[in-house]
Amino acid sequence: MSFITSVGVSLPVYELHQKDIKSFIQHIFPRERREVERLLPVFEHASVEKRQFVVPMDWFDKDHTFQDRNDTYVEQALKHSLHAVDDCLKNDTFLQEQIPYEAIDMIIFVSSTGIATPTIDARMMNERPFRDDVKRVPLWGLGCAGGGAGMSRAMEYTKAYPDANVLVVCVELCSLTFQKDDHRKSNFIGAALFGDGISAALVLGEQSPYLTQKRKVVPKMQTASSKLKKEALDVMGWNINNDGFQVVFARSIPSLVESFWKDHVTTFLERNDLSPQNIPFFVAHPGGKKVLQAYEEVLQCSSDKFKHSYDVLKNHGNMSSATVLYVLKKWMEEEQEIGTTSVMAALGPGFSSELIRLEWSS
Repeated sequence: MSFITSVGVSLPVYELHQKDIKSFIQHIFPRERREVERLLPVFEHASVEKRQFVVPMDWFDKDHTFQDRNDTYVEQALKHSLHAVDDCLKNDTFLQEQIPYEAIDMIIFVSSTGIATPTIDARMMNERPFRDDVKRVPLWGLGCAGGGAGMSRAMEYTKAYPDANVLVVCVELCSLTFQKDDHRKSNFIGAALFGDGISAALVLGEQSPYLTQKRKVVPKMQTASSKLKKEALDVMGWNINNDGFQVVFARSIPSLVESFWKDHVTTFLERNDLSPQNIPFFVAHPGGKKVLQAYEEVLQCSSDKFKHSYDVLKNHGNMSSATVLYVLKKWMEEEQEIGTTSVMAALGPGFSSELIRLEWSS
């Protein structure tokens, strides 16, 4: 088995409250007042109260080239990755003693909001005393599904090497992608939903000597499943233009939850001898309010089973791949009973779905 023994985050310092959104969108999307008023309901109905950004509000007053945006991404991604990893390895809520950097055998780095070669994980290794033989697996382009995919890859590695210790680091700086001259409604939806988020999770194999350091009942990953809907490349992702990443966000996503995702989760639950009724909660990536409501409709369950997904959406927005680890952290901070079963779920570009069965264990 693969044990998730700690989760850490790094919160950007610049915070935007949704009540201040009118002035913000006039900065970021200069338009006639009539058009701004017409689009404000997109922000008001997003179920997001505040979000965090790595840049101050006046950053959006200026035009930025792709290079400007990406240089900021590299600088901020490295800084916040290190903070999240430090928080994960030294988190006394989950760990009795901090885990040494030298114990890490693999770093899985997940991101879709900037590019870097050497990758951010290589830069991290120059800033902390990781061993020089750490295996590095950068995962790019998985978007909101990236957190689930990264955790699945960590599970598979620690099953093959049960004494291994893996860090999964998710960094998404979505604010750097907002484009002032993009008048499409999907750009407004993205700006209404997305914030910047950075998270890190420690995954230990069942023979890791550091399992003795876990402080409380933790989730172990048992099985995982990935599914791709073919001919659905236009549902979610990026178009690349001279200004950077231009968001693609189709209106069909909630309906795909009720068709494509329903087939995936139904099959997954059947194969694991589970039903929604005997799962007390879901560790679900909150793609948005409508996506969470579609989850509930598919599973025929109450919103209580997604309470931390709603809470993370409310306080941080959609942070792409990093979000599901924020949700996981919330559930781990509660005292779960041994034997509790839950499912981690995330949807992303492709159109794709990631599912992981979790069982809480001492």
